Amino acid sequence: GRVCDKVRMNVIQDFRNELLKRREVKIVIDAESNPGFAEAGRVLKEKFGVGEEQVVVRNVKSKFGRKTFLLDAFIYDSADDKEKIEQKPKVKKEAGK
Repeated sequence: GRVCDKVRMNVIQDFRNELLKRREVKIVIDAESNPGFAEAGRVLKEKFGVGEEQVVVRNVKSKFGRKTFLLDAFIYDSADDKEKIEQKPKVKKEAGK
């Protein structure tokens, strides 16, 4: 089954950032356990009908003692837009090279 079918969700913020070509969303979901970043990305992909490569999950916070989780994410217009904005992880240079 689809991830969305099993999860109740409530969009609490959906802000369009024209400058960075993305939507900035905050969503509260009810889930049995912490969905983690990968699962949160899949939920958002299905909810907004975008490719996983357009979604950046910034945070997954749980409310203590409850089965509700706050997802904080960016949904880019395209994978290209995401590539231009998101920081690439820095590759550490080995000492002595």
